[in-house]
Amino acid sequence: MAVVQRKDILTAYKVQPEYYSDFLDDFDIHPVKKDLVRYTNENAVKRSIKNLLMTNRGERLFQNDIGSDIRGLLFEHATPATEQMLADLIKNTIADYEPRATVESVDVSTSVDQHYMTATIIFTIINKQEPVTLEVVLDRIR
Repeated sequence: MAVVQRKDILTAYKVQPEYYSDFLDDFDIHPVKKDLVRYTNENAVKRSIKNLLMTNRGERLFQNDIGSDIRGLLFEHATPATEQMLADLIKNTIADYEPRATVESVDVSTSVDQHYMTATIIFTIINKQEPVTLEVVLDRIR
């Protein structure tokens, strides 16, 4: 982080550089800056990964191959083989469609009583050294 000093007040404050930024889905406007509100850095990459995982193949117009077929696996029986297939599908989707992230590990756990799966994804961002954790809850709702 860079430390910037203003000459008129001599107050030091930290400025975090922005490497990545994405707009919010509803294009909210910041009340003070009058600019679009954005996700920045690791929050932008987390949001992008979550959007990729929640999108089925063929769902995006003119980009039919982008997305994952996770929803198809959610209606299978909850076995360790299903968890491993889901983890492999998550790794492949992130490796293929999110160049800003490198997957370190994916852990999938199943809650049979509540009918959902939880995927804990640990990845690193290109311009950041420490790993980032993202937890995605996958519901079997139809």
